[in-house]
Amino acid sequence: MDIRLSEDDKARVKLLDVVAKKGLDSLDIGQLEHLQALVEKKDYTHNKKAQKSKLRLLAKINVAIYERSEGRQGI
Repeated sequence: MDIRLSEDDKARVKLLDVVAKKGLDSLDIGQLEHLQALVEKKDYTHNKKAQKSKLRLLAKINVAIYERSEGRQGI
């Protein structure tokens, strides 16, 4: 069975691997925005658990982007 990943899939998997190993804090704002776009594009409607995980991840990415763009105020 030969599964070919698109360039977007390869980029998404690579960034998610970094996040899994080092966390969202290891990505810069450009990488976070790229990851956000790639994850938003991916369709998980056929799998409820995966869709829920996608939404949770997007929420965390949004927080990380906000913190970096606005600065961590109060810290």
